[in-house]
Amino acid sequence: MPQHSSLPSPLRSIFRWALLFVVLLAIAQPLQAKVPSHFGVVLGNGLLCRDQTSNRYYFDYMVRWFGQPYKREGGAWWFRTPEAKLWGFAVREVIVSDETFPYRFVGAVADTTPDKLAAAITRRDGLRYAKITGSATPVRETSTGGRIAYADTRSKIYCAKFKPLPPALR
Repeated sequence: MPQHSSLPSPLRSIFRWALLFVVLLAIAQPLQAKVPSHFGVVLGNGLLCRDQTSNRYYFDYMVRWFGQPYKREGGAWWFRTPEAKLWGFAVREVIVSDETFPYRFVGAVADTTPDKLAAAITRRDGLRYAKITGSATPVRETSTGGRIAYADTRSKIYCAKFKPLPPALR
């Protein structure tokens, strides 16, 4: 590696900028690293309503492992999840409620139909989904409160719970 002092001044400046770029790239890469091995356990149990639904917890989890949300829309933060899978199906986005929405929820958009997703969950986790009648689109629900609904050609699976009253109002 050449000594900095032996380089002409313009080349030293370019070298410094290139070095800074490499360092910043090295720091930024871990923010959007591979899908963590615990993604299925953490998000899977959340989507099945098997745990408390804390939007702050899921927001922090998603930021840590997938980076900042790419949009805020409809009372939720939206995260891209390239290469993520749940129950054998690709999950393209995870949705976490923000403070403006009346419920706390976590959701995911999966590349499959609600029927196939429900069947895969039943096979792997034993949880059964019942069809809700009277809906314009097919909706399925578990006894724990988790739901699967159509989202265009995909499925949206989510768990939504009421926000508790602040202690002063209880």
